[in-house]
Amino acid sequence: MSDIPRPPAHLKPATRAWFTKVATAYELEAHHIDLLVLAAEARDRAELARQSLERHGLTFVDDKGRPKSRPEVQIVSAAAITYARLIRELRLDSGVNDELERIPRMITIRGRRTKAPGT
Repeated sequence: MSDIPRPPAHLKPATRAWFTKVATAYELEAHHIDLLVLAAEARDRAELARQSLERHGLTFVDDKGRPKSRPEVQIVSAAAITYARLIRELRLDSGVNDELERIPRMITIRGRRTKAPGT
C-alpha cells in the first residue's frame, strides 16, 4: 500500500500521532490498517479507564458495605491485553519476521508450564 493511512478522527491526539508514526514506518495492507486502528482504540480505552481510576480510585463500596473493584480495572486489563496482542499480530514488537524467532509460547500440561509443541 503506497498511501499512508490517516488516523481515525475519534482517536486522542497522542494516539493519532502514534498511529501516523507506525503507518509511516511500515508498509501496511488493508487488514493491517484495521488491526492498527483496533490497537489504537485499545490504547485510548486503557488510557480513559486509567484516568477514571485516578479520579475515583481502584475500589468502591457496594450497597452492602463491601469493597469492590471498579469496572475500570477490568477495562484497563482487557485493553492492555488486546493492545499487546494486536501489536504482536502486526509484529511491531520486534524487528524479526520469522515465527521461529518469537519467544516460545508456554502452555500448561497437568498443572506444569512447558513450551508448546513445535516452539
